[in-house]
Amino acid sequence: MNKIVILPANKSNGKTFLTLIDALADYEKLKRPTSAAKKRLLADAFGKQKRFDAYLIFVNDIPAGYAIIFETYSSFLAKPTLYLEDIFILPEYRRLGIGKKFFDVLLKEARKRKCGRIEWTVLDWNTPAINFYNKLGAQQMKEWLLYRVVM
Repeated sequence: MNKIVILPANKSNGKTFLTLIDALADYEKLKRPTSAAKKRLLADAFGKQKRFDAYLIFVNDIPAGYAIIFETYSSFLAKPTLYLEDIFILPEYRRLGIGKKFFDVLLKEARKRKCGRIEWTVLDWNTPAINFYNKLGAQQMKEWLLYRVVM
């Protein structure tokens, strides 16, 4: 039986957090964050002006995944939305029930914050993730298109 533990990330495990972000970049075939970006990530996660919350997943005390969350706001619900920026589980730790357990933690956090919903995006080629989200009962928002301005 695997021991799965999900904990808020903190300064002392910041290096582990960054290693998992690198693993996500590798998985998505993206460039890893630069050293300057990594410094900003740590400052934004654990500094005086905290911009997001991060969680780490451990399987038998080995780092296996992470998530980044923050709040946005829905004017029509008049409630915050918990936005899931990243959720990543190393491929060798998938199919252990970690994703489901992670979403249970996020649902609990959303309720604690009195959020009206949780939202996230998924790459259109990431069929394993899409299938997992469908099993959770999540709904794909077809009427909303994602736009971005890069600064």
